[in-house]
Order: sequence, then C-alpha cells, then structure tokens
Amino acid sequence: MICKKFLLSALVGSAFLLGACGDDNPNSPDNPTPSSALTPLPTSSSAIDPGPTSSPTPTSSTPAPASSAVAPVVYPQLAPAANPTVAMTHYLNWRSFHYTTEEQEMAIYPSLAVEFSNVFPAAYVYDPVNNPLGGVGRVIWQNQANGSYRDFCYVEDAADVSWRARACTVSEGIGYGMLLAYFNQDDETFRRLWNYTRGFRVWVNRRLMPWITESFYWREVDNSSATDADEDIATALILMYYRTGQDMYLQDALNFVSAIWDLEVNPTTLLLYSGDEGIWKKANPTYNLSYFSPVALRLFAMVDPSHDWMGVLNAMYTYMQNVQAMGTGVFPDWSDATGNAVNPPNESAGKNEKTYTWYTFNKESVRIPWRIAWDYYWFQDPRAATILTQLNQFISTRAKNNPDDAALSVYYSWNLAIGPDNTKGTTVPSHWYGAWCVTGIVDNPTWLSLCTNGVNAKMLSNTGSSYFPDILLSMYSALLNGLFIRPF
Repeated sequence: MICKKFLLSALVGSAFLLGACGDDNPNSPDNPTPSSALTPLPTSSSAIDPGPTSSPTPTSSTPAPASSAVAPVVYPQLAPAANPTVAMTHYLNWRSFHYTTEEQEMAIYPSLAVEFSNVFPAAYVYDPVNNPLGGVGRVIWQNQANGSYRDFCYVEDAADVSWRARACTVSEGIGYGMLLAYFNQDDETFRRLWNYTRGFRVWVNRRLMPWITESFYWREVDNSSATDADEDIATALILMYYRTGQDMYLQDALNFVSAIWDLEVNPTTLLLYSGDEGIWKKANPTYNLSYFSPVALRLFAMVDPSHDWMGVLNAMYTYMQNVQAMGTGVFPDWSDATGNAVNPPNESAGKNEKTYTWYTFNKESVRIPWRIAWDYYWFQDPRAATILTQLNQFISTRAKNNPDDAALSVYYSWNLAIGPDNTKGTTVPSHWYGAWCVTGIVDNPTWLSLCTNGVNAKMLSNTGSSYFPDILLSMYSALLNGLFIRPF
C-alpha cells in the first residue's frame, strides 16, 4: 500500500523522503488540496455512526467453508527453533513503539485532540463497564519531517518533540496491525484498530479505508484506497468472526469484501487493481503482486459465495506464475497486463534511471513471500509451493545455502536486460531476512532451520524510520514461529 497517487510538480523534487515501505514517500492526490485551503472544520457530528455499544450475541450462522476455498488443517513442518514466545515478544516490542491510542495522543497532540471527537464521538470512548467495545488506536507511520505530507504528519507543538513527525497512519499499517493483534490474541488492540477504520470510513463517507489519515483528527489527507490494506483488514475481521462467532465482525468484513469486488477487481481479467481510483484502471493496468493475498481471497469465497473469488485467486496465481517464469526467478515490484515489469504511473518506483526500482525485487515484492508462504502453510496449494521453491532455489544458490550470506542484501533484477541488480549493502535488513527465510518452508529444511534461528535472534529497531522493517519482521516471525493458527 504505498504511493497511491500522482504528485503535483510543485511537490516533486526532493519530496520523496520516507514512505509506507520505509524507502519512498507516497504521492499526493491527482488534485490535492493545498494546505492553505483545507476542508473547513465540521460543525456537526450527527452523521457519524458510533457503531455497536454492547456485545452482540454470538451467531450460529457461520458460513460453511466451501471445499474449493479450504482444505483440512495440516500444517507443514516448521523449524525446530520455532518458538511462539519469541514471536509474541517481537509483537509486544513492536506494539510498544509503533502503536498508540486516542487517549495517549490527547496528551501528545493537544492542539489536534480538541477535535478528535469529530471523527470519534462519545460512543467510541472506551469504558470497561458501559462501552467495552469502545476505544480507538492506530499504527504510527514513518516519520514525515519533510516531503509532501509534512503539513499533515508534522505537529509543531507536540508535547514530546520525538512525536512531531509521527502524526500519520497508513491503511496498510492498520491491516498488518489487525492481523498481528489477531494472531497474538490481543483483542483490545484488534478492536481499537478496527474502530479506527470504522470512524474514518463513516467520516469520509467511503466504503474502503482511506490510505492515509492524520492521527485521530478530521482533516482529509488522501481518501483513495489501497487494495492490500483492504484485503488485510477484511481478512482479520473474517478470522476474528470464525474465532469468536460474533456477527459484527462478519458484517463489516462483508462491507469490505463487497467494496473490493466493486472497486478493486478488474471485471475483465479478474486481476486485482492496486486501488479504487482510475489511475490503476487504464487500458493496460499496472499491477502489484505484493497485493495478492491468496488467503484473503479464499476467505472471501467462504463468506461471499455470490462473487467469483476463486476465479480471482486462480487468475492471480496464473498471472504471478507467468511473471516469475518470464524473468530471472524473482518478481518485479510492478508489472503490466502482459506480465512485463513496468514503471507505475504514480512514480512511486523512482523518477529517473538512477532511482528506478520497479524492475527489481524490492520494497514492494518483499511482502510476496509472506503472503504465498501463508497460503502454503494453511492450504498447501501446489502453485504456492512452486513459487516458493523457485524463489528459494534462486536465493539459496547465490547464498550457498547460508541465509546469513550477504547475497540476501541485494535487490535482484527481474530482467537484467532492463537494469542490473542493486546491492544495498552487506547487512541484510530484518524484514528482508524474514522474506527470504520463509521461501524454504516447502522443501529446504536446512535453510528454514538456520534462518528461523536468525529471525529469532533479531531485535526490532523501534525508531521513527523503522515502521516497515519492524512490522514485517513481526509478521514473518509470527508465521515462522507458529502463531498463524487457522480458526476453522
């Protein structure tokens, strides 16, 4: 979920600083509102849906899993070092720095807090007796002290100066955060993140989560959607529904699922667009394979039999395999309808040949191994096995079957005729290490064992610039250490 929109020429130049993936800054809207002409302060919150204020009665109408969408629960063998406690520790360390609540930010951003109630009125306030489903929280995005989003993400009078550039949240982080909270059985954090999506969706009157928001504040930043985030939020809600039987989770999941079908699925090819706006829906669309979540599509098929979600799953797997077969064995960050690497229309992959990343296995593709390994771990889809095996053969050959080799620190080119590999140093970032690690889950137990030990020895950075590596390390750790337990 990064870099969703065009950046006006006035904001280009040095505006690309730190983004949702920690390397680039998402672009501004096609027609952004200048900071001097912000939306006026709302005068009423009467249109806000406060959501449920009491616990619903568990339902017995859980949709029966369709045989085409699910398989018996048989988990592949994880490494001997797999240790759920380690993954939980990673999660708790992540949450301690990258997650915050509305109550905490009332003290941190007092100038904004006086208007938090516009988006999150009294019905969202947590009360353990009268409103146990209340409370709101967010995942903090990368520091934005400069660049095109500084006016929204930088709060000069923050009570703590270290928080000045930390006022923004991206929907990707909410989706990841809900999944991490679910797998760590942290129901309060899950609920608070869910409430964050509910409040903002009602406030901006859109069916999908705005991809970037400012704290718990009413001011619009960019309300376009990001398909990967929408899938992850819906997935987390469906999983919570199957675990608890509470219908409120299913009903909101279906809101997302319906909107994803209407706005983020190519009706002709059944491939997933990258967002809900026209920039992604041109005659030759640009696709992002890290937005393909097979598990999400299987869950959608389970709860929404009225749409051809298994057709989307099959179309995406076929497309993914074609892209992999056409190149060196890795994936490009962006590709077109023919499967060729292509520079996306929003310039998120660089503005000139010296900064291009679109043809390499880079800041987008680093998420692909997690999504495909998750599908293999739960459903053992042979297509997932083939994709992971090819990735593992690619990297293990270069690393001499040693996951601590510097070979893992390279952005590999999908096609050397387009551009060379890009060596980013000899130190392997933690999320990169986790991504290459899970590729061994199919048939390289030696690799998997060595690198699980490596993942478990890694510490989160917990800095203003470590949003992306820390959240992905926590996700990879949860999968490698056995926290990904199916609720059905």
